[in-house]
Amino acid sequence: MYVNKNPYVLKDTLKMHEHCSHCNTKYKIEPSFFYGAMYVSYAVGIAFAVAAFVISHLFLGSGLITAFIAIVCTLIIFTPIIMRWSRNIWINMFMSYNKDLVKKQEH
Repeated sequence: MYVNKNPYVLKDTLKMHEHCSHCNTKYKIEPSFFYGAMYVSYAVGIAFAVAAFVISHLFLGSGLITAFIAIVCTLIIFTPIIMRWSRNIWINMFMSYNKDLVKKQEH
C-alpha cells in the first residue's frame, strides 16, 4: 500500500501507491478521502496512550509524572505507525478485500 515499507522514513511515511498491486483497487478514491483517518488516528493514539499508562503506572509502579512522560514518548515514537494504521483502518471501513477478484487477476 505504501511506497516505502519502513514507516520511519519520515519523508515517505504517507506516500502511497495509486493502485493495489494485487487487485488494482484505486486507493485515493477522492482528493481528501484520507482526512477521515484523522478521527481514527485520534482513537488509535488514545489506545496507545492508555497502553503506555497501564504498563508504566500499573505494571511498573511509576508515578504519574513518569507515566505522563511515558505516554508522550510512546506517542512520539509510534506516530508514523499510528498514522499508517489509521489510514489502513479508514480505507478498510469503505472497501472490502475480495479474494475472488485477486484470484481472477492472478490467472
